[in-house]
Amino acid sequence: MNWINSVVRPKIRSFLTTKRDVPDNLWVKCPETGQMVFYKDLEANQFVVPGSNFHMRVGAPARMKMIFDGGEFTKVQVAQTAIDPLKFRDGRRYTDRLKDAKADTELDDAVLIGEGQIQGLDVVVAAQDFRFMAGSLGMAAGEAVIAGMLRAVEKKTPFILFAASGGARMQEGIMSLMQMPRTTIAVQRLADAKLPYIVVLTDPTTGGVTASYAMLGDVHIAEPGALICFAGPRVIQQTIREQLPEGFQRSEYLLAHGMIDMVVHRHQLPETLGRICRLLMTSKTMGKAVVETPAKKMNGKPYVNGAAVDGKTIEAAVRTGPGSGVIEAEPVPPSERFEARDKARRDPDVTQRPAGKDQPRS
Repeated sequence: MNWINSVVRPKIRSFLTTKRDVPDNLWVKCPETGQMVFYKDLEANQFVVPGSNFHMRVGAPARMKMIFDGGEFTKVQVAQTAIDPLKFRDGRRYTDRLKDAKADTELDDAVLIGEGQIQGLDVVVAAQDFRFMAGSLGMAAGEAVIAGMLRAVEKKTPFILFAASGGARMQEGIMSLMQMPRTTIAVQRLADAKLPYIVVLTDPTTGGVTASYAMLGDVHIAEPGALICFAGPRVIQQTIREQLPEGFQRSEYLLAHGMIDMVVHRHQLPETLGRICRLLMTSKTMGKAVVETPAKKMNGKPYVNGAAVDGKTIEAAVRTGPGSGVIEAEPVPPSERFEARDKARRDPDVTQRPAGKDQPRS
């Protein structure tokens, strides 16, 4: 009779009942207001809650489709790196964690690199996915960021980074920390090529990513309400034993204190990024020829941003310009110069000058 209980009865029950399995993500609750939003409506609104404008976290593939024209882009291939170089194991094997993350996100690692067009301008974009082990920076993620920057140098296009990370990946130890200086050198390659490097800080951007390439951009943009910090507010509050101000380390707080350049709504990001890239790449977008001029050096390094101006030209313009009021420096006699003072200290036979008002009385 086991076949009746295990086969026949379930089939009869399936015919008689109309209950269907409801997906877990059919409705999404807004963390800020508690509003329940239908998932399809939230997805159509680029994962921004319609009532509160709360910006939900977005995966790297969805981010690419939002930012590129028509959602079309070409994935940039990244060189393979060593897997589990330290043979790390805590509660689980590191290799098992990587397999699960790759299966859940369908990504090779935490960073996805794509090239395409934004507002008709060729760009290279890197997007970090927080779902992949909290978007942590490991060897593969660092190699992907470097590959994207070098691809931008090769194509002579702007490079845009969407940062979302919990910091360095502890399972790779010092190998993960090495990606911080490596990516910094790649940023310098962009600067040497005089190509724009724009960083979009999303929720959350913390740890070693904030301490390296996420804060080295030419322009820093943040999404509303994004957590941007090195150490989180809970750690800081427990350390200093004081109540932190409201909105501490959020994008609006950082904008008010001068750490970022602007806070932009997700719906306006493509237009804003396209406008900034066109402004920084004017010579290329307007079809004008670029005239190369030898850059003057300061402390052995050439100027990167802006053009070097001769100091004599500025001085002549100030002296001859309208309303110029140049105050000449008062001449200093030879006895008052530093060379004479130093010689007097070394040679006690030299007569010391009388004490002035600026010298202490005996």
